[in-house]
Amino acid sequence: MQRIFISGIGVASCLGNDRRTFWKNIISSQCGIDTLKVHDTTDMEVNIGGEVQNMDESRINVNDTVSTRKMDRASQFAVLAAHEALEDAGLPTKEVGDNAAVILGAGLAGLETYETQHEKLLTRGPSRVSPFTIPMLMPNAPPGNVSLAFGIRGTAYTCSSACSSSGHAMIDAMEYLRRGEADFVLTGGTEASLTRLGISSFVNMRAMNKSMNQRPKESMRPFDADRGGFIMSEGASILIFETEDNLRKRGGRAWAEVLSGQSTSDSFHLTQPDPQGRQAVRAIQLAMKKAGLDPAKVADYTYVNAHGTSTQYNDAMETVALKTVFGADADKLHISSIKSMLGHMIGAACAIEMSTCAMSLTSGILAPTINYTTPDPACDLNYIPNKSVNKSCRFAINNSFGFGGHNVSLVIGRVEDPSLQRNDL
Repeated sequence: MQRIFISGIGVASCLGNDRRTFWKNIISSQCGIDTLKVHDTTDMEVNIGGEVQNMDESRINVNDTVSTRKMDRASQFAVLAAHEALEDAGLPTKEVGDNAAVILGAGLAGLETYETQHEKLLTRGPSRVSPFTIPMLMPNAPPGNVSLAFGIRGTAYTCSSACSSSGHAMIDAMEYLRRGEADFVLTGGTEASLTRLGISSFVNMRAMNKSMNQRPKESMRPFDADRGGFIMSEGASILIFETEDNLRKRGGRAWAEVLSGQSTSDSFHLTQPDPQGRQAVRAIQLAMKKAGLDPAKVADYTYVNAHGTSTQYNDAMETVALKTVFGADADKLHISSIKSMLGHMIGAACAIEMSTCAMSLTSGILAPTINYTTPDPACDLNYIPNKSVNKSCRFAINNSFGFGGHNVSLVIGRVEDPSLQRNDL
């Protein structure tokens, strides 16, 4: 079976618009959540979030076909991160060709465009609606624009499964490569739903923390007893999944090896997780089995990048699931939620967390869970509180759970072959 590696990483986030800046901020416990500036949210119950700022538009407007004025922010983030990922992998950024594909995740994609154009329809009439509305807001716009930007002519499509969207996309990318349909795939996810409608919807379903507008850096508190809900953010992370054959042929190097991925569905509730985490357990167990790993034998050198949304239900459920899978060895795991620093990037969350997992295995540095001050008896594992730690891990588990009852678990491994290892963090 063809082995798959992560050979490139690109980032657009509230903690930086490139891989190196993002990594430096993540391991130094920085928080990118702040008072929102792009949209006026002063009249709303939540007016903080993780905004992407200071994008270099020259890295988005890469040819005559692709233009920021014709793209929603979700597509802009995707093109920016894809540009970096290709460069990071040492791959072409023009006329990539037939042997590559784009498979991305997005929960809502063009929500900003929808809101803006719908308001024009209601206030200024149908003649003022932009002719670019549908091409900008359609869920497949981000991979379509990435394909256009870099001349990628394999398949290009979007997976949409709420907060686990980019997880499903990465599973599809892995299987696409193992079927021999491409040499590499640009995968991951993008999201730009940090809008008035997006925020209002989550606030009114009581999912967001409404008490931290004056203390945005402390607002996300995964696994902490005083957690009060999540804070939204936006951005993208694009990863290059590449076959071993192609990587070796061109003399490339890799951040990590992609071992497996598995998804299940709760069939329990549309927005609340099963408190027992039965299908989350099954997703993790199946992913571990596919990777050929025995939980009892690998717990001590496994890093878990948790879904960790800072909600009462999710964090308790994820703790239960990990304890069920690893049993008495769960205490040996090193677990963190980088959402504590980034906020919740919805459809792009699993992608940015996979990028973090890959760099963690390469560097031997594990990112922390910040704002962890009050232990919760229901969440009693090692969540790497407040400061990163030096720990050489061989494996990383990336969990992602989404509205609709979706569960995704991916497993990656450290690159053991010195001729393939990246060392340029």
